[in-house]
Amino acid sequence: MGKNEKGRAETVLNLLTKQQPLTLRQEKFCNDACIERFLNAKGDNVKKAAKQLRNCLAWRDSLAIDHLIADEFSAELAEGAAYVSGHDDQSRPVVIFRIKQDYQKFHSQKLFRLLVFTLEVAIQTMVKGVQQFVILFDASLFRSASAFMNMLLATLKIITDYYPGRLYEAFVIDPPPLFTYLWKGVKAFVELAPLTMTVSSLDWDESLEFNDFTAYPRAASLRFNPSSTTTKIGSSSSSRFAFTVSHTFDSLKPWSLTFTDTSSTKVGPTSLVGPAISPLNARSYSLARNPRGSIGAVKKGFFPSTPLPQKTQELLDPSINNHPRATMRPSFFQSPAMFFKKDFHVSKAEKYRESFVPLLKFYRRPYDEMTYRSKMRPPLGGLISIVSPHIIRHHISISQRF
Repeated sequence: MGKNEKGRAETVLNLLTKQQPLTLRQEKFCNDACIERFLNAKGDNVKKAAKQLRNCLAWRDSLAIDHLIADEFSAELAEGAAYVSGHDDQSRPVVIFRIKQDYQKFHSQKLFRLLVFTLEVAIQTMVKGVQQFVILFDASLFRSASAFMNMLLATLKIITDYYPGRLYEAFVIDPPPLFTYLWKGVKAFVELAPLTMTVSSLDWDESLEFNDFTAYPRAASLRFNPSSTTTKIGSSSSSRFAFTVSHTFDSLKPWSLTFTDTSSTKVGPTSLVGPAISPLNARSYSLARNPRGSIGAVKKGFFPSTPLPQKTQELLDPSINNHPRATMRPSFFQSPAMFFKKDFHVSKAEKYRESFVPLLKFYRRPYDEMTYRSKMRPPLGGLISIVSPHIIRHHISISQRF
Protein backbone atom coordinates (compact mmCIF):
# COMPACT_ATOMS: atom_id res chain seq x y z
CA MET A 1 0.00 0.00 0.00
CA GLY A 2 1.42 3.35 -1.06
CA LYS A 3 1.48 6.62 0.82
CA ASN A 4 -1.74 7.85 -0.78
CA GLU A 5 -3.57 4.64 0.09
CA LYS A 6 -2.32 4.75 3.69
CA GLY A 7 -3.39 8.36 3.97
CA ARG A 8 -6.90 7.54 2.76
CA ALA A 9 -7.08 4.53 5.08
CA GLU A 10 -6.15 6.67 8.07
CA THR A 11 -8.76 9.21 7.07
CA VAL A 12 -11.42 6.49 6.98
CA LEU A 13 -10.39 5.28 10.45
CA ASN A 14 -10.53 8.85 11.80
CA LEU A 15 -14.04 9.26 10.44
CA LEU A 16 -15.08 5.98 12.06
CA THR A 17 -13.65 6.80 15.49
CA LYS A 18 -14.95 10.37 15.39
CA GLN A 19 -18.42 9.34 16.56
CA GLN A 20 -17.49 6.47 18.91
CA PRO A 21 -14.36 4.42 19.53
CA LEU A 22 -14.01 0.99 17.98
CA THR A 23 -13.88 -2.22 19.97
CA LEU A 24 -11.00 -4.66 19.76
CA ARG A 25 -12.91 -6.90 17.36
CA GLN A 26 -13.86 -3.95 15.17
CA GLU A 27 -10.27 -2.70 15.06
CA LYS A 28 -9.12 -6.16 14.02
CA PHE A 29 -11.76 -6.26 11.30
CA CYS A 30 -10.90 -2.77 9.97
CA ASN A 31 -7.38 -3.60 8.79
CA ASP A 32 -5.65 -2.02 5.80
CA ALA A 33 -6.88 -4.67 3.35
CA CYS A 34 -10.48 -4.25 4.51
CA ILE A 35 -10.42 -0.47 4.18
CA GLU A 36 -8.81 -0.76 0.75
CA ARG A 37 -11.65 -3.02 -0.45
CA PHE A 38 -14.27 -0.53 0.74
CA LEU A 39 -12.39 2.32 -0.92
CA ASN A 40 -12.19 0.46 -4.21
CA ALA A 41 -15.91 -0.29 -4.05
CA LYS A 42 -16.71 3.43 -3.61
CA GLY A 43 -14.22 4.75 -6.15
CA ASP A 44 -11.68 6.00 -3.55
CA ASN A 45 -14.32 8.23 -1.99
CA VAL A 46 -13.33 8.50 1.67
CA LYS A 47 -16.70 9.65 3.03
CA LYS A 48 -18.72 7.02 1.18
CA ALA A 49 -16.26 4.28 2.17
CA ALA A 50 -16.42 5.32 5.82
CA LYS A 51 -20.22 5.36 5.75
CA GLN A 52 -20.44 1.89 4.21
CA LEU A 53 -17.87 0.52 6.65
CA ARG A 54 -19.81 1.99 9.58
CA ASN A 55 -23.00 0.33 8.33
CA CYS A 56 -21.11 -2.95 7.96
CA LEU A 57 -19.88 -2.82 11.55
CA ALA A 58 -23.40 -2.11 12.81
CA TRP A 59 -24.77 -4.98 10.73
CA ARG A 60 -22.19 -7.40 12.09
CA ASP A 61 -23.04 -6.39 15.67
CA SER A 62 -26.78 -6.80 15.06
CA LEU A 63 -26.35 -10.35 13.75
CA ALA A 64 -23.63 -11.21 16.28
CA ILE A 65 -21.44 -12.56 13.49
CA ASP A 66 -18.42 -12.80 15.76
CA HIS A 67 -20.36 -15.31 17.89
CA LEU A 68 -21.56 -17.60 15.10
CA ILE A 69 -20.66 -21.24 15.72
CA ALA A 70 -21.27 -24.49 13.88
CA ASP A 71 -23.51 -25.86 16.65
CA GLU A 72 -26.28 -23.55 15.47
CA PHE A 73 -26.36 -25.26 12.06
CA SER A 74 -25.93 -28.93 12.94
CA ALA A 75 -28.76 -30.15 10.71
CA GLU A 76 -27.63 -28.01 7.77
CA LEU A 77 -24.03 -29.19 8.07
CA ALA A 78 -25.17 -32.81 8.22
CA GLU A 79 -26.95 -32.64 4.86
CA GLY A 80 -24.51 -30.21 3.18
CA ALA A 81 -26.83 -27.25 2.57
CA ALA A 82 -23.92 -24.78 2.42
CA TYR A 83 -20.22 -25.54 2.67
CA VAL A 84 -16.73 -24.85 1.36
CA SER A 85 -15.84 -27.57 -1.13
CA GLY A 86 -12.18 -26.68 -1.59
CA HIS A 87 -9.86 -24.20 -3.27
CA ASP A 88 -9.31 -23.52 -6.97
CA ASP A 89 -6.02 -23.17 -8.82
CA GLN A 90 -5.52 -19.65 -7.44
CA SER A 91 -6.19 -20.80 -3.84
CA ARG A 92 -9.60 -19.11 -3.78
CA PRO A 93 -12.19 -20.96 -1.64
CA VAL A 94 -15.12 -22.43 -3.57
CA VAL A 95 -18.44 -22.07 -1.72
CA ILE A 96 -21.40 -24.27 -2.70
CA PHE A 97 -25.00 -23.47 -1.76
CA ARG A 98 -27.36 -26.45 -2.08
CA ILE A 99 -30.35 -25.04 -0.28
CA LYS A 100 -33.78 -26.54 -0.87
CA GLN A 101 -36.81 -24.46 -1.65
CA ASP A 102 -38.73 -25.71 1.39
CA TYR A 103 -35.90 -24.66 3.69
CA GLN A 104 -36.24 -21.06 2.57
CA LYS A 105 -39.98 -21.20 3.26
CA PHE A 106 -39.73 -22.44 6.85
CA HIS A 107 -36.34 -20.99 7.90
CA SER A 108 -36.17 -17.60 6.23
CA GLN A 109 -34.32 -15.90 9.09
CA LYS A 110 -31.91 -18.76 9.68
CA LEU A 111 -31.14 -19.00 5.98
CA PHE A 112 -29.18 -15.76 5.82
CA ARG A 113 -27.33 -16.57 9.03
CA LEU A 114 -26.28 -19.83 7.39
CA LEU A 115 -25.11 -17.96 4.27
CA VAL A 116 -23.11 -15.50 6.37
CA PHE A 117 -21.62 -18.32 8.44
CA THR A 118 -20.47 -20.11 5.29
CA LEU A 119 -18.91 -16.92 3.91
CA GLU A 120 -17.08 -16.39 7.19
CA VAL A 121 -15.71 -19.93 7.03
CA ALA A 122 -14.54 -19.29 3.45
CA ILE A 123 -12.77 -16.08 4.51
CA GLN A 124 -11.19 -17.91 7.41
CA THR A 125 -9.70 -20.55 5.10
CA MET A 126 -8.04 -17.99 2.79
CA VAL A 127 -4.28 -18.09 2.60
CA LYS A 128 -2.12 -14.99 2.68
CA GLY A 129 -2.55 -12.84 -0.42
CA VAL A 130 -6.02 -14.20 -1.33
CA GLN A 131 -9.04 -11.99 -0.69
CA GLN A 132 -11.77 -13.38 -2.96
CA PHE A 133 -13.98 -16.47 -3.10
CA VAL A 134 -16.08 -18.28 -5.72
CA ILE A 135 -19.75 -19.20 -5.20
CA LEU A 136 -21.67 -22.02 -6.89
CA PHE A 137 -25.47 -21.85 -6.55
CA ASP A 138 -27.08 -25.24 -7.12
CA ALA A 139 -30.54 -24.17 -8.33
CA SER A 140 -31.67 -27.66 -9.34
CA LEU A 141 -33.44 -28.06 -5.98
CA PHE A 142 -35.77 -25.13 -6.69
CA ARG A 143 -39.04 -25.51 -8.55
CA SER A 144 -40.00 -21.85 -8.49
CA ALA A 145 -37.87 -19.37 -10.41
CA SER A 146 -39.10 -16.42 -8.33
CA ALA A 147 -38.21 -18.15 -5.04
CA PHE A 148 -34.67 -18.81 -6.20
CA MET A 149 -34.41 -15.27 -7.57
CA ASN A 150 -35.29 -13.84 -4.15
CA MET A 151 -32.57 -15.88 -2.46
CA LEU A 152 -30.00 -15.02 -5.14
CA LEU A 153 -30.67 -11.28 -5.03
CA ALA A 154 -30.56 -11.24 -1.24
CA THR A 155 -27.23 -13.08 -1.21
CA LEU A 156 -25.69 -10.78 -3.82
CA LYS A 157 -26.99 -7.77 -1.88
CA ILE A 158 -25.27 -8.97 1.30
CA ILE A 159 -22.00 -9.50 -0.56
CA THR A 160 -22.22 -6.07 -2.21
CA ASP A 161 -22.90 -4.13 0.98
CA TYR A 162 -20.95 -6.04 3.61
CA TYR A 163 -18.33 -8.03 1.66
CA PRO A 164 -17.22 -5.64 -1.11
CA GLY A 165 -14.47 -6.91 -3.37
CA ARG A 166 -14.77 -10.45 -2.02
CA LEU A 167 -16.64 -12.12 -4.88
CA TYR A 168 -14.50 -13.28 -7.78
CA GLU A 169 -17.27 -15.00 -9.77
CA ALA A 170 -20.58 -16.75 -9.14
CA PHE A 171 -22.29 -19.51 -11.13
CA VAL A 172 -25.98 -20.39 -11.14
CA ILE A 173 -26.23 -24.08 -12.04
CA ASP A 174 -29.37 -25.66 -13.51
CA PRO A 175 -31.87 -22.89 -12.64
CA PRO A 176 -35.65 -23.25 -13.18
CA PRO A 177 -36.88 -22.63 -16.74
CA LEU A 178 -38.24 -19.11 -16.12
CA PHE A 179 -35.16 -17.89 -14.27
CA THR A 180 -33.42 -16.77 -17.47
CA TYR A 181 -36.22 -14.36 -18.33
CA LEU A 182 -36.41 -12.99 -14.79
CA TRP A 183 -32.65 -12.54 -14.64
CA LYS A 184 -32.61 -10.56 -17.88
CA GLY A 185 -35.10 -8.13 -16.37
CA VAL A 186 -33.33 -7.49 -13.06
CA LYS A 187 -29.62 -7.92 -13.79
CA ALA A 188 -29.34 -4.30 -14.96
CA PHE A 189 -30.04 -3.24 -11.36
CA VAL A 190 -27.69 -5.76 -9.70
CA GLU A 191 -24.16 -4.54 -9.10
CA LEU A 192 -22.62 -8.03 -9.15
CA ALA A 193 -24.49 -9.13 -12.29
CA PRO A 194 -21.34 -9.05 -14.50
CA LEU A 195 -19.75 -11.61 -12.16
CA THR A 196 -22.80 -13.90 -12.10
CA MET A 197 -23.10 -16.52 -14.83
CA THR A 198 -25.67 -19.20 -15.63
CA VAL A 199 -24.54 -22.67 -16.74
CA SER A 200 -26.05 -26.10 -17.13
CA SER A 201 -24.46 -29.25 -15.75
CA LEU A 202 -26.03 -31.28 -18.59
CA ASP A 203 -23.42 -29.89 -20.98
CA TRP A 204 -20.85 -32.29 -19.52
CA ASP A 205 -20.82 -36.07 -19.47
CA GLU A 206 -21.40 -37.65 -16.09
CA SER A 207 -19.14 -40.60 -16.86
CA LEU A 208 -15.99 -38.50 -17.23
CA GLU A 209 -13.55 -38.33 -14.38
CA PHE A 210 -12.62 -35.12 -12.65
CA ASN A 211 -9.10 -35.07 -14.07
CA ASP A 212 -10.32 -35.43 -17.64
CA PHE A 213 -11.98 -32.03 -17.86
CA THR A 214 -8.72 -30.19 -18.46
CA ALA A 215 -8.41 -31.92 -21.81
CA TYR A 216 -11.87 -30.79 -22.87
CA PRO A 217 -11.98 -26.99 -22.80
CA ARG A 218 -15.43 -26.75 -24.34
CA ALA A 219 -18.65 -28.57 -23.72
CA ALA A 220 -19.20 -29.36 -27.38
CA SER A 221 -16.04 -31.46 -27.55
CA LEU A 222 -17.21 -33.65 -24.67
CA ARG A 223 -20.09 -35.05 -26.72
CA PHE A 224 -17.84 -36.52 -29.41
CA ASN A 225 -14.72 -38.57 -29.06
CA PRO A 226 -12.35 -37.83 -31.99
CA SER A 227 -10.36 -41.00 -31.35
CA SER A 228 -13.26 -43.05 -32.67
CA THR A 229 -12.80 -41.57 -36.15
CA THR A 230 -9.35 -43.00 -36.73
CA THR A 231 -10.84 -46.24 -37.94
CA LYS A 232 -13.53 -46.76 -40.52
CA ILE A 233 -16.92 -46.65 -38.89
CA GLY A 234 -18.79 -48.40 -41.65
CA SER A 235 -20.95 -47.90 -44.68
CA SER A 236 -24.50 -48.45 -45.79
CA SER A 237 -25.39 -49.13 -49.39
CA SER A 238 -28.51 -49.84 -51.40
CA SER A 239 -29.45 -50.23 -55.05
CA ARG A 240 -29.85 -46.46 -55.42
CA PHE A 241 -27.50 -44.71 -53.02
CA ALA A 242 -24.34 -45.42 -51.09
CA PHE A 243 -23.82 -43.93 -47.60
CA THR A 244 -20.26 -43.93 -46.29
CA VAL A 245 -18.42 -42.31 -43.38
CA SER A 246 -15.07 -40.72 -44.16
CA HIS A 247 -11.86 -41.77 -42.41
CA THR A 248 -11.00 -38.23 -41.35
CA PHE A 249 -13.55 -36.45 -39.15
CA ASP A 250 -15.25 -33.43 -40.68
CA SER A 251 -17.43 -31.43 -38.27
CA LEU A 252 -19.52 -30.00 -41.10
CA LYS A 253 -20.01 -33.14 -43.21
CA PRO A 254 -18.87 -36.37 -41.55
CA TRP A 255 -20.84 -38.45 -44.05
CA SER A 256 -20.76 -38.80 -47.82
CA LEU A 257 -23.84 -39.53 -49.96
CA THR A 258 -23.19 -40.64 -53.52
CA PHE A 259 -25.36 -41.87 -56.42
CA THR A 260 -23.24 -44.94 -57.05
CA ASP A 261 -25.33 -47.91 -58.05
CA THR A 262 -24.34 -51.07 -56.22
CA SER A 263 -26.75 -53.42 -57.93
CA SER A 264 -25.36 -56.09 -60.23
CA THR A 265 -28.17 -55.89 -62.83
CA LYS A 266 -28.14 -52.70 -64.93
CA VAL A 267 -30.22 -51.71 -67.91
CA GLY A 268 -29.26 -48.95 -70.33
CA PRO A 269 -26.25 -46.68 -70.51
CA THR A 270 -24.40 -45.41 -67.45
CA SER A 271 -23.49 -41.80 -66.81
CA LEU A 272 -20.97 -40.11 -64.53
CA VAL A 273 -23.37 -37.27 -63.73
CA GLY A 274 -26.58 -39.04 -62.86
CA PRO A 275 -27.30 -42.41 -61.24
CA ALA A 276 -27.25 -45.59 -63.27
CA ILE A 277 -30.54 -47.23 -64.20
CA SER A 278 -31.49 -50.58 -62.75
CA PRO A 279 -34.77 -52.49 -62.60
CA LEU A 280 -35.37 -51.11 -59.09
CA ASN A 281 -34.90 -47.44 -59.84
CA ALA A 282 -35.99 -47.23 -63.47
CA ARG A 283 -39.58 -46.46 -62.54
CA SER A 284 -38.83 -43.65 -60.09
CA TYR A 285 -36.06 -42.15 -62.20
CA SER A 286 -38.40 -40.13 -64.41
CA LEU A 287 -40.15 -38.56 -61.39
CA ALA A 288 -37.08 -37.88 -59.28
CA ARG A 289 -35.65 -34.41 -58.94
CA ASN A 290 -32.20 -34.22 -60.51
CA PRO A 291 -29.28 -32.29 -59.12
CA ARG A 292 -28.38 -28.92 -60.59
CA GLY A 293 -26.35 -29.17 -63.77
CA SER A 294 -27.67 -32.60 -64.79
CA ILE A 295 -30.61 -31.44 -66.92
CA GLY A 296 -28.72 -32.12 -70.14
CA ALA A 297 -27.86 -35.62 -69.04
CA VAL A 298 -31.51 -36.39 -68.30
CA LYS A 299 -32.62 -35.07 -71.65
CA LYS A 300 -30.16 -37.35 -73.44
CA GLY A 301 -30.88 -40.34 -71.22
CA PHE A 302 -32.34 -43.72 -71.93
CA PHE A 303 -36.00 -42.61 -72.11
CA PRO A 304 -37.02 -40.24 -74.91
CA SER A 305 -38.82 -37.06 -73.95
CA THR A 306 -40.47 -34.09 -75.64
CA PRO A 307 -37.93 -31.35 -76.54
CA LEU A 308 -38.18 -28.20 -74.45
CA PRO A 309 -38.67 -24.70 -75.91
CA GLN A 310 -35.63 -22.51 -76.58
CA LYS A 311 -36.30 -20.09 -73.70
CA THR A 312 -36.73 -22.91 -71.22
CA GLN A 313 -33.46 -24.48 -72.32
CA GLU A 314 -31.66 -21.16 -71.82
CA LEU A 315 -33.02 -20.87 -68.29
CA LEU A 316 -32.21 -24.44 -67.30
CA ASP A 317 -28.85 -24.90 -69.00
CA PRO A 318 -26.25 -22.39 -67.75
CA SER A 319 -23.99 -23.13 -70.76
CA ILE A 320 -26.63 -21.73 -73.16
CA ASN A 321 -27.40 -18.65 -71.12
CA ASN A 322 -24.96 -15.93 -72.11
CA HIS A 323 -26.11 -13.51 -69.40
CA PRO A 324 -25.59 -15.13 -66.02
CA ARG A 325 -27.51 -13.78 -63.06
CA ALA A 326 -25.53 -11.31 -60.98
CA THR A 327 -24.53 -12.56 -57.55
CA MET A 328 -25.84 -10.57 -54.59
CA ARG A 329 -23.23 -8.88 -52.47
CA PRO A 330 -23.70 -8.42 -48.75
CA SER A 331 -24.67 -4.91 -47.79
CA PHE A 332 -24.04 -3.39 -44.39
CA PHE A 333 -27.23 -1.34 -44.60
CA GLN A 334 -29.45 -4.42 -44.75
CA SER A 335 -28.98 -5.62 -41.17
CA PRO A 336 -25.94 -4.47 -39.19
CA ALA A 337 -26.69 -6.79 -36.27
CA MET A 338 -26.41 -9.95 -38.37
CA PHE A 339 -22.65 -9.47 -38.81
CA PHE A 340 -21.67 -9.63 -35.14
CA LYS A 341 -24.64 -10.15 -32.81
CA LYS A 342 -24.93 -13.92 -33.20
CA ASP A 343 -21.21 -14.53 -32.82
CA PHE A 344 -21.17 -12.37 -29.71
CA HIS A 345 -23.79 -14.45 -27.93
CA VAL A 346 -22.15 -17.74 -28.88
CA SER A 347 -18.75 -16.64 -27.65
CA LYS A 348 -20.30 -15.37 -24.41
CA ALA A 349 -21.94 -18.72 -23.67
CA GLU A 350 -18.71 -20.54 -24.53
CA LYS A 351 -16.83 -18.24 -22.18
CA TYR A 352 -19.17 -19.11 -19.33
CA ARG A 353 -18.70 -22.83 -19.93
CA GLU A 354 -14.94 -22.57 -20.17
CA SER A 355 -14.83 -20.63 -16.89
CA PHE A 356 -16.93 -23.27 -15.16
CA VAL A 357 -14.89 -26.29 -16.30
CA PRO A 358 -12.18 -25.95 -13.58
CA LEU A 359 -14.95 -25.67 -10.95
CA LEU A 360 -16.94 -28.68 -12.11
CA LYS A 361 -14.95 -31.05 -9.92
CA PHE A 362 -15.97 -29.08 -6.83
CA TYR A 363 -19.61 -29.20 -7.85
CA ARG A 364 -19.58 -33.00 -8.36
CA ARG A 365 -17.35 -33.81 -5.42
CA PRO A 366 -19.30 -35.70 -2.72
CA TYR A 367 -19.91 -33.76 0.46
CA ASP A 368 -18.04 -34.83 3.58
CA GLU A 369 -19.04 -33.18 6.85
CA MET A 370 -15.87 -34.19 8.62
CA THR A 371 -13.69 -32.62 5.94
CA TYR A 372 -15.69 -29.41 6.03
CA ARG A 373 -15.62 -29.15 9.82
CA SER A 374 -11.86 -29.63 9.81
CA LYS A 375 -11.54 -26.35 7.89
CA MET A 376 -13.28 -24.36 10.63
CA ARG A 377 -11.18 -22.54 13.17
CA PRO A 378 -12.33 -21.44 16.60
CA PRO A 379 -14.80 -20.04 17.40
CA LEU A 380 -16.63 -21.03 14.17
CA GLY A 381 -15.94 -24.71 14.74
CA GLY A 382 -18.12 -24.81 17.83
CA LEU A 383 -17.96 -27.30 20.68
CA ILE A 384 -18.29 -30.42 18.54
CA SER A 385 -14.97 -31.95 17.52
CA ILE A 386 -14.83 -34.81 15.03
CA VAL A 387 -12.04 -37.31 15.55
CA SER A 388 -10.76 -39.13 12.49
CA PRO A 389 -11.65 -42.83 12.49
CA HIS A 390 -8.08 -43.66 11.47
CA ILE A 391 -6.83 -42.54 14.90
CA ILE A 392 -7.26 -45.40 17.38
CA ARG A 393 -6.99 -44.54 21.05
CA HIS A 394 -5.83 -47.50 23.10
CA HIS A 395 -6.97 -47.85 26.69
CA ILE A 396 -4.19 -47.24 29.18
CA SER A 397 -4.59 -48.60 32.67
CA ILE A 398 -3.60 -46.71 35.81
CA SER A 399 -0.63 -49.00 36.38
CA GLN A 400 0.74 -48.21 32.92
CA ARG A 401 0.56 -44.45 33.45
CA PHE A 402 3.02 -44.44 36.32
